[in-house]
Amino acid sequence: MKTDSIFYQIFQQFPASFFELINRPASEATAYQFTSVELKQLAFRIDGVFLPKQEQSNQPFYLVEVHFQPDDSLYYRVFGELFLYLRQNQPPYP
Repeated sequence: MKTDSIFYQIFQQFPASFFELINRPASEATAYQFTSVELKQLAFRIDGVFLPKQEQSNQPFYLVEVHFQPDDSLYYRVFGELFLYLRQNQPPYP
């Protein structure tokens, strides 16, 4: 697993330093356990993406997700798909 080893070591040895950085009481560190987490990527399929044609590259792109039934995790999944799409494709569109 790849981590930023300097910060990992600092936060592992001195967890209170993180809480000080985010302007919280250092004593809050006792309520937390610090670890590095490996995320496995699931396959996502976006229902559709409207990409502007080359000559219209200043236009935004639109992500389309259609549902006909309740989905309690819809927003989590859509944002996961969106951010994964942005990371993998780095579109030049606004």
